Amino acid sequence: MALQLRSLVKKNGELELSLASVPVPAPGPDEVLIRVKGSPLNPSDLGLLFGAADMSTAKASGSAADRPVVTASVPEAGLRAMAGRLDESMPVGNEGAGVVVEAGSSPAAQALLGKTVAAIGGAMYAQYRAVPVAQTLLLPEGATAVDGASSFVNPLTALGMVETMRREGHSALVHTAAASNLGQMLNRICMKDGIALVNIVRKQEQADLLKAMGVKHVCDSSAPTFLQDLTDALAETGATIAFDATGGGRLGGQILGCMEAAINRTAREYSRYGSATHKQVYLYGGLDMRPTEFVRNFGMAWGMGGWLLFPFLNKIGPAAAEVLKQRVASELKTTFASHYSKEISLADVLDLGTIAVYNQRATGTKYLINPNRGL
Repeated sequence: MALQLRSLVKKNGELELSLASVPVPAPGPDEVLIRVKGSPLNPSDLGLLFGAADMSTAKASGSAADRPVVTASVPEAGLRAMAGRLDESMPVGNEGAGVVVEAGSSPAAQALLGKTVAAIGGAMYAQYRAVPVAQTLLLPEGATAVDGASSFVNPLTALGMVETMRREGHSALVHTAAASNLGQMLNRICMKDGIALVNIVRKQEQADLLKAMGVKHVCDSSAPTFLQDLTDALAETGATIAFDATGGGRLGGQILGCMEAAINRTAREYSRYGSATHKQVYLYGGLDMRPTEFVRNFGMAWGMGGWLLFPFLNKIGPAAAEVLKQRVASELKTTFASHYSKEISLADVLDLGTIAVYNQRATGTKYLINPNRGL
């Protein structure tokens, strides 16, 4: 038997987080069994882990030695939004890495036996995970599970943003929550590939962090000159596509408005329909849970919609996705290096003090789970 972290939202409005004993899975012919040594706590994981629960109501029972359990209240509105998962105990963890300890009969699976691989496919907050070979990435020689634990979500999201920019005919882009692990990775990609990137942060220390990396265009949304700074950066770079991690509030609309203002600086004639240049904002996260608000001051050539990694990968197809994966492998310790502030065990994930830190989703507090730590 092995331990696996589970999240359960009950119909009575209670979230329950627990460690379940599950059989060690047997890999199928084209699968491998991974002893997981590292799995990151990404914002997307926290969305499944906590759902719409009010974590200020969280209570803990038990101890690390006797299977801790955390419960919290889910507001009625949140309960309605999660109707599809009520009373269903769900495993958590999008991605991770570890050593292949058992392999199926296919040559591709057998070739990975004893190798260190990254994997994606859910349920990675577990001591063991069986996944299809197609959902793994063989890590380069000398790379550890910690090096490869975040090989999929952030790297492929960052590469996907750049690929979307190119495929949709834009030449530069904007990114919010830009000092995050993902944001720093996107900056390294753009600097390496010669792409202009406008970074939006919300604190001066985040701006300082990026500038220390050599980043040129950084706009602090808390500064009184933010809209002017953003318009200047957009005019200089020509960025007409943005990826917004906040989702709610006014930021997405402000970006579109500043894009229009930047374009109109070189307009030769007035049009009551605004510029003919298409401006696009993709919302790919929900750091701000307020409704999305915008003022229509950016003409008629614009779009605002959602963007998610897996639909994007399905859209471009397996061959194009494999090219992106191989770039991640070749630049794992440089462009796509991830850094963690702390490594924790499965039991630590259910510690209220630890939850209070990693659930802030703040820059510099990215945690790595080692499901086999302390066991």
